[in-house]
Amino acid sequence: MRKPFVAGNWKMNKTVEQARALVAELLPGMQAVSNVDQVICPPFPALTALSNMLSGTAIGLGAQNMHWEAQGAFTGEVSPAMVKEFCQYVIIGHSERRAYFGETDATVNKKVKAALAIGLAPIVCVGETLAENEAGKTSEVVMRQIIQGLDGIPADQVVKIVVAYEPVWAIGTGRAATAGGANAVIAENIRIPMAALFGAELAQGTRVLYGGSVNGANAEEFFGQPDIDGALVGGASLKPEFIKIVEAAGKK
Repeated sequence: MRKPFVAGNWKMNKTVEQARALVAELLPGMQAVSNVDQVICPPFPALTALSNMLSGTAIGLGAQNMHWEAQGAFTGEVSPAMVKEFCQYVIIGHSERRAYFGETDATVNKKVKAALAIGLAPIVCVGETLAENEAGKTSEVVMRQIIQGLDGIPADQVVKIVVAYEPVWAIGTGRAATAGGANAVIAENIRIPMAALFGAELAQGTRVLYGGSVNGANAEEFFGQPDIDGALVGGASLKPEFIKIVEAAGKK
């Protein structure tokens, strides 16, 4: 049985003061749901403050990105050790990183390996653009991202990875994939290639999230699908509505 998992990706929102206020507002409702693994992923400046606030709770903290090198002349980047100092998780390969900042399957692979090597749990994002979807290339794109992004990962490390299927056309647009459609992509284009790489048991044991305009109204429908284990939530994680999503996951 895969334990439900819900992560809030705050993207480039909230100052440190605002982040503290939001966590203070969300924390009682989040803590009331004990059967869901929950993670908050704020911008880098808020990690220290929120690490202190979440200390002693079961709520995890994640970064939104990191570099694969341990240190060096990489102005503006953050190393795995810098993330590990405060976090248990790190988002890798989010579509916005791929679209705007040149993230590739090869760099995703390097970052996943670096995260695992230092003891961070990667939340690895995959998903197709609208053009790819309309051209019938969803399977091709998602399977390629899984195969190349997880290439060379030892099987005993795969158990630490969470995968998030985020169709790019559904992120921040108000458009969500249908629950059945998202479930089919996860079952056929994520779990099947993972089974080929790591075996059926690991593929079925990996938690796979859906992300893309998940909200309090539609979360339960997504979580009712057999291959959807939770959500990577964007805009709705910045509101009290996030608690409804966590509660919906708790019913799974």
